[in-house]
Amino acid sequence: MSGMTLGLIGFAALLLLMAARIPIALSMLLVGLVGSFSMIGVNGTLHGLNEAAYYRFSSYSLTIIPLFLLMSQFAVHAGLSTSLFKAARAWLGHRRGGLAVATVGACGGFGAISGSSLATAATMTQVALPEMRKAGYAPGLATGVLAAGGTLGILIPPSVVLVVYAVLANQNIVKLFTAAIVPGIIAILGYMAAVAIYVRIYPDSAPVQPKEPMRARLATLLEIWPVVVIFALVIGGIYSGIFTPTEGAAVGALGTGLVALLRGNLTRDALRDAFLGTATGTGMIFMIVLGAGVFNTFLALTQVPQSAAAWVGGLPVNPWLIIGIILLVYIVLGCVMDTLSMILLTVPIFFPIVMALDLGMTPEEVGLWFGILVLIVVEMGMITPPVGLNLFIINSMARDIRMSETMKGVLPFLITDVLRALLLFAFPPIILWLVWVAH
Repeated sequence: MSGMTLGLIGFAALLLLMAARIPIALSMLLVGLVGSFSMIGVNGTLHGLNEAAYYRFSSYSLTIIPLFLLMSQFAVHAGLSTSLFKAARAWLGHRRGGLAVATVGACGGFGAISGSSLATAATMTQVALPEMRKAGYAPGLATGVLAAGGTLGILIPPSVVLVVYAVLANQNIVKLFTAAIVPGIIAILGYMAAVAIYVRIYPDSAPVQPKEPMRARLATLLEIWPVVVIFALVIGGIYSGIFTPTEGAAVGALGTGLVALLRGNLTRDALRDAFLGTATGTGMIFMIVLGAGVFNTFLALTQVPQSAAAWVGGLPVNPWLIIGIILLVYIVLGCVMDTLSMILLTVPIFFPIVMALDLGMTPEEVGLWFGILVLIVVEMGMITPPVGLNLFIINSMARDIRMSETMKGVLPFLITDVLRALLLFAFPPIILWLVWVAH
């Protein structure tokens, strides 16, 4: 049996295991081990497993992940999500749709210190959903804006998923963070514009709230200064070269921890929960990383990625069409898989194909541009009906709201995502210009 045939059988087996609800880390590990057994025997597989574990987990770049997860845990316990929403509500709540716009802004701010889509969606739902419901917002708009706003956590730096992509694709983490800033800002502005248009078409969906007095509005700014300081310190320090990304993550974790302590929220139980949440999240991520490493070793033995890259590179079709097809595959996968698992599974297959195409950019520029585009279309998959994962997360926390209402409410935000993806696909300099300026 040829390596290509064995590789395709292995990939089909992986999809079947995932369809059977077996965790993706275990699925990739099993398929990778069995496939390697069939090609290089037991001794070679066990030796490769030992090397794969050491190679993956000794990567210095991965040390950033538990630190950013700890930073996210401390941010939740410090109540920074609540402070962000209160400030945004005070300044924007009196406008039609102001609470929804405030939710988008708060999601963007919290995403900048959490780096996680799921954490952003779950945390902001607890904070913002009761307020929007109390104000009489339409259920679909309230849950739709939370589902869409939650996706900002995986794009706005610092982002755990961007770190994993950087390790897999051998890209510079700082440059990836830089490249993500403009698309992140465009995403926030696009979601805010979607709210503004929606509430003008359906004015009853978002009643106008009383305007806060200026003194109260200014007071809310005093509560969010830690977010501004921590973000400026971490991101500014990383971009200016004062910190490495790992050092910046450590500074961010320390800063959010101190804020939680000074606010009296970092009790012994809270500290234990923060460490336990960090350890659980890190263990889950690293297990997926190990499973992906074993599976990708098997794929490398079969030569499937290299053969696919050579075949696609020789096709007499426009290379931009190939990129478009790959991105459509990511949208579909994003509906049924979590972001991290999808990145670990697909990047080793798709990245060599993309790098083999002549797109008129340097290899580094292609790597940065493709990574940001992948995250954007993965975001789209997470809110694409009927199976977008963020939709189920939000509705699991708002069980009295019908899923059909959430699906209708998220459509305006999905439209802005499509427009943003098309814009950045057609004009790569929008992603790359800040990298050119900063570096």
